[in-house]
Amino acid sequence: MNTEQNQIPFRAITKYALQLCLLLAVGLFLCACQQKAKVEQSVDPTGVYALVSVNGSNVPASVSHDGNALQVRAGTFIIKADGTCSTKNAFVLGPGSEVNREVTATYTKDGSKLTMQWKGAGTTTGTIEGTTFTMNNEGMVFVYRK
Repeated sequence: MNTEQNQIPFRAITKYALQLCLLLAVGLFLCACQQKAKVEQSVDPTGVYALVSVNGSNVPASVSHDGNALQVRAGTFIIKADGTCSTKNAFVLGPGSEVNREVTATYTKDGSKLTMQWKGAGTTTGTIEGTTFTMNNEGMVFVYRK
């Protein structure tokens, strides 16, 4: 019996192995894309969030903004299902007394990213990750938790 006649040529094995690898790679890519789309669509930002830190410092946090020292004492961020949101923060500027500031905005959602257009002011962006909402406002990073 001739063993060369019973063997599959190396070229054919290589061709089938490459096809199998390509098929596997395409399948993994499609699975990864579908999973990401499902995760982004399922992000529900609505709720009441409490301010936990500013620029990495736990609240109450002493920070500097535009050359002014201030202490951020507390804050809330409310995101509603109707496309509106509001924030209320308590802070002390210098040796003064505590000031409360409340502002409102409309927002658009793109996956886990929120873009807020503040009434009478500019635009900021934030992201939702689990129960944490993080927003960069004029260079200051605010972190809120539900």
